[in-house]
Amino acid sequence: MASVDRFSPVRLDASEHIAHEIRLYVERKGLKPGDRIGTENELAREFGVSRPTLREALRLLAGSHLIQVNQGRAGGIFVSASANESMGRNVSQAIATMLATESVSLHELLEARIYLEVPLAGLAAEHADKATVAELESAIAAAEGNDPASPEFRAADGRFHKTIADAAGNELMVAFTSWILEVLQPSLVEYMGPALNADDILDQHRRILRAIRRGQPAAAQRAMLQHIEHVRRVVRKLDAQRAKAS
Repeated sequence: MASVDRFSPVRLDASEHIAHEIRLYVERKGLKPGDRIGTENELAREFGVSRPTLREALRLLAGSHLIQVNQGRAGGIFVSASANESMGRNVSQAIATMLATESVSLHELLEARIYLEVPLAGLAAEHADKATVAELESAIAAAEGNDPASPEFRAADGRFHKTIADAAGNELMVAFTSWILEVLQPSLVEYMGPALNADDILDQHRRILRAIRRGQPAAAQRAMLQHIEHVRRVVRKLDAQRAKAS
């Protein structure tokens, strides 16, 4: 049975207030994906609101990927993602929509990537341990011998960049960079196709790894900047070729 003192009293804008209170509760309790919050009946009773009002709050939370509502005898409201993961998914969805409607370009996203991933590489060099280095080495090894557009290379590339973000030790930055792997990377692979050279990418990854292994933040930042600038040059070259062809 849900506790009766978990949430603040409802004031104005009941559904938004309830959604806010549930977000705070998930954060305060450190709930993880899969943890149960309660049932519709329990929460409606705690907040003193109707089921339709509660369901609107749950719809808001589900729309932001924080919770999921399961039906059936063992059903209820469950955490589906941490607050940071939820935020990351929202950012990814927003950027995917902007890219699809051409309100943002690959060039603009690559520029934003510089401001996010270059500092992360420096932080990773400060905080990385042996396990981080081993995971980066494993990601590079997994990419070797594969075409850059192949699922194997893309998965290994994603592992490499996510490991760096995780090693930086800043969960908010990790959430803000999730769109790079979920939206930007697939779009780049689709656009660049055979223009990508696996050896170039892997050599750049090895330079980043070397700086991180040696605990050299400035060198790690330079290596990451060079990596992203290389991708920008390839995109510019393709743009020019396609503009000339048309």
